[in-house]
Amino acid sequence: MTLMIQPVFKERIWGGRHLKEFGYEIPNDKTGECWGISAHENGPNMIVNGEHEGKTLKELWEENTGLFGVQTTDKFPLLTKILDANDELSVQVHPDDAYAQVHENGELGKTECWYIIDCDEDAEIIYGHNAKDKAELENMIHEGKWNQLFNSIKVKPGDFFYVPSGTVHAIGKGIRILETQQNSDTTYRIYDYDRTDKDGHKRELHIEQSIDVISFNEDNSGTEAEVTEVQGNVIRTYISNSFFTVKQLLIEDHYEYTKQQDYTLMSVLSGEGTLTADGQVYTIRKGDHFILTTEDKEIKLQGKLDIIESYV
Repeated sequence: MTLMIQPVFKERIWGGRHLKEFGYEIPNDKTGECWGISAHENGPNMIVNGEHEGKTLKELWEENTGLFGVQTTDKFPLLTKILDANDELSVQVHPDDAYAQVHENGELGKTECWYIIDCDEDAEIIYGHNAKDKAELENMIHEGKWNQLFNSIKVKPGDFFYVPSGTVHAIGKGIRILETQQNSDTTYRIYDYDRTDKDGHKRELHIEQSIDVISFNEDNSGTEAEVTEVQGNVIRTYISNSFFTVKQLLIEDHYEYTKQQDYTLMSVLSGEGTLTADGQVYTIRKGDHFILTTEDKEIKLQGKLDIIESYV
């Protein structure tokens, strides 16, 4: 059976109101994140259909029901978000699995990737740094040479960026992205523009941990998609590695879909139509998130739809 997912929303100092454009009832005007498919303890999604209605995705994974095939990890591996950066996010870096295992109580590391859904004209991200070695990195951080240290890149809708652990990065103001990431909530802040929260407090920085994990082999370029046409639909494969495969399905009318793995995560970025899985018909539209499980065999997508899919 297909699992239809109820999103979880997160207030952020940099959040805004754009997530309403996906049909969501957001909690306030500082809503920065929609956790669309999450089994993380800091924001597990609820299943809203079928025999598992009312359970969280985390609970379902831990029950090992067979819906996800043979599970090789204790934790659900992926987390899908839609982010509304109404202001700049902090400049940050994430640890890899080995570092997080030791320093973050067994948490996974955080390798992620971004699909730019929409953005303001001249919007930018920070991706990478300009320090040649660790000594120079430490010096530039401690002297606050932020403009020299950080590398900025202009972005446009449709761009895709792979952000492995160890990469210095920040989503800039006026950008909406779909993020596919490891199932982790560990972030080390390097710089936060000296801003304060509603109580006048600056957010915590993590300089020591950041210096520990920052990589010096960053590729400061976006990822070009491999494009194929299937049944008259355009399929863009953005990345496929040991962490995740991420594709975009641009469906014009109908698509007889075949899963590539036991289960697949799907998020609808635009349009509306139907998903038929083994005779069960679901209406799907912009802002919906769902998981195709091992039980879903004969799958058909109908309508004009823009979907991001991911799997391990």
